Amino acid sequence: MCIFCDLKAPRATAHTPDTQAAHRWSSRRGFLLAGAAGAAAAALPASAQVEVGRSSAMRTLIPAEELEGAAQKQYGQMMAEASSKGVLMPAGDPQVVRLRNIARRLIPHSAQWNDRANRWKWEVNLIRSEQINAFCMPGGKIAFYTGILDKLKLSDDEAAMIMGHEMAHALREHARERVAKSNATGIGLSIAAQLLGLGQLGDVAANLGTQLLSLKFSRDDESEADLVGLELAARSAYQPQASVSLWQKMTAANGAGGLDFLSTHPSGPNRIKELEANVPKVQGLYEQARKG
Repeated sequence: MCIFCDLKAPRATAHTPDTQAAHRWSSRRGFLLAGAAGAAAAALPASAQVEVGRSSAMRTLIPAEELEGAAQKQYGQMMAEASSKGVLMPAGDPQVVRLRNIARRLIPHSAQWNDRANRWKWEVNLIRSEQINAFCMPGGKIAFYTGILDKLKLSDDEAAMIMGHEMAHALREHARERVAKSNATGIGLSIAAQLLGLGQLGDVAANLGTQLLSLKFSRDDESEADLVGLELAARSAYQPQASVSLWQKMTAANGAGGLDFLSTHPSGPNRIKELEANVPKVQGLYEQARKG
């Protein structure tokens, strides 16, 4: 779903669980974080310290509710399958507790980037896997793989940077934009279709299946997620410099594993330079947050 997906072992083919299994998981799942702190809706928050462009108007061609509904369904299926295979880590696992505590600190600052975040039912889960991977689907559905925590030996500050990055993809609606752009031309979008309820585009989100996790974000999307995630973490009292050490670890992992970044993503050194340039912009937010 983002650059972290490029640093993973090959994904096993997912199998859709039966309805009963999904229901069993749904009835016992542990972590639903209801809305975050309120904030005014804006394409860019007035108090933002990092500079990112305005969201593309293309995203409005896909109904947010449908995309978030599709994400919730797919996420539920994934977690049900992980549970049935015994790889969904339990709520009491120290790493799960750690991740959910990080989320509790980040989420209250999310609504300033997207007012819909107030209504999302945030979830955080951990899957036992060697993959160096993490994601946040539309609607606040977060998952980490144990590989990214264990192999990179992440500090809390570095884990918060990853989570903030993934949350930023959802908050800035990058998946919604990608889906709109990839489908608008193919279905022959017309002005009439836009005026009459978006035509076929209105049904695209509901029929995504497993496509949400295979979307590839653009270079600009990744840079934007880096910066928005950096600010989210800083406002939550996580050390901004950890964004740099995180990508130093990512670059080392890439080199050691012989894995190449996709051409649509910035290279490790470029990401590090951009983050280094933005750390001073959010340092004050971090220091203020630490004081409480």
